[in-house]
Amino acid sequence: MCGRYKLVAPTGRVFDEFALAGTRLNLQPRYNMAPTQECPIVRRMPTGRQITLIRWGLIPGWSAPQRPGMPMGTGQINARAETVAEKPTFREAMKQRRCLVVADGFYEWRQDGREKRPMLFERTDGGPMAFAGLWERWENLETFAIICTAANTLVGAIHDRMPVILAKDHWDAWLETEKASVADVLPLLTSYPADAMAVRPVSPRLNKVSAEDDASLLTPEPPAQGSLF
Repeated sequence: MCGRYKLVAPTGRVFDEFALAGTRLNLQPRYNMAPTQECPIVRRMPTGRQITLIRWGLIPGWSAPQRPGMPMGTGQINARAETVAEKPTFREAMKQRRCLVVADGFYEWRQDGREKRPMLFERTDGGPMAFAGLWERWENLETFAIICTAANTLVGAIHDRMPVILAKDHWDAWLETEKASVADVLPLLTSYPADAMAVRPVSPRLNKVSAEDDASLLTPEPPAQGSLF
């Protein structure tokens, strides 16, 4: 699965990397993005690729209306690559509303004695990542989910799933739903090469979603005795 990730690349680099059109959105560094927060996605619009902030946790458009005073749920933060084309929650979005979720690293937790230690996975070249995503509109709210697949050998040492990271030459096919069918893009939903990724420990303060979102989260603290990292 993917339950936490980061995007700290400068706005200019993101716009250049994704060849974005439209008004330049000022992206603030985000070290600890979590479900229910507004996060950046890229969609194909008539004028080209555009970036916007929408809520992480997909709510299907056919969901029941929100009751006054009732708290909103998290929604579906992940979709499984193996079943995304058939599940009612994601089926129509796979046909019509595919997006790129912009990131430059994601976290998984390794059991370290009695503690769980967050580990950061990044590209070896430090570049941005494009997670395969789906978006939906429910009432007046836009939401998205990240598609996950079987982990590569690097991630698999910690967790059996990882986000689908699309190669740059696959971005157009993923976004252009009128030209590329679901059958065309399903083969793209594979694990990213392990030798193109790196992993390192980060601060356990990352667990505090509401209070922690700064660069110090990327500085590891002393590991517990017997840790491999």
